[in-house]
Amino acid sequence: MLRFGLILSAIVFVVDQISKWLILGPGRFSPPGCLEAGVNCRFVELSPIFDLHMVWNRGVSFGLLRADSDVGRWALVALMLVIAGIFANWLRTADRRLTAVALGLVIGGALGNVIDRIRFGAVADFFDFSGLWFPWVFNVADAAITVGAVLLAIDMIFFTEEPGKGTIWRQLTSRVRGNAGGS
Repeated sequence: MLRFGLILSAIVFVVDQISKWLILGPGRFSPPGCLEAGVNCRFVELSPIFDLHMVWNRGVSFGLLRADSDVGRWALVALMLVIAGIFANWLRTADRRLTAVALGLVIGGALGNVIDRIRFGAVADFFDFSGLWFPWVFNVADAAITVGAVLLAIDMIFFTEEPGKGTIWRQLTSRVRGNAGGS
C-alpha cells in the first residue's frame, strides 16, 4: 500500500502543479498587484456554475489561520510538512487500499500547497463553483485534501475495527438497536 499511496500522492502533486502553472503562466491570472494587494486578480465566467477566479489564500482551509507575516508563512510550511510526514508514516502501515488512497490524496495535496507557500507566500486558488452556492475558491490540492479527509473518515467509521468491538458504525448501530429494543 505504501507504493500505491506514494504514487497517488505524486500524481496529485504533479496535476496540482501543472494546473497552477497553466493558470499563473500562460493564463496570466495573477497580474502585478494581485498577490501583494489582492487587486486586479483575474476572473473569467465560464458557465452559470463554474468560473475561474484568481484568489491568493494566505491561510489554510477556507482562509482560516491567515499567515500575513513571514513567520506565519514558514510556520504553516512547517506544519504542513509535519502533517504530510505523519500521514506518510501512517501510509507505511496501511493495509487497506481505501486508507492508502485517502492518505495519498492528503499527502499530495498538502505538498502541492506547501510549494505555493514557499514560492509565493500564499496558495493559488482559482476554481470557483459559487454558482452552486459553494462560496469557496479552491485548487486541485485543496480538492484532493478534502476528498482524502472524507475517505479517511469513511474508512475509520465503516472499515477500521476495534479489537472485540467491530467498526465504529457497527458499535453505533448495535447501540441504537439495543436502545430501540429496550424501549
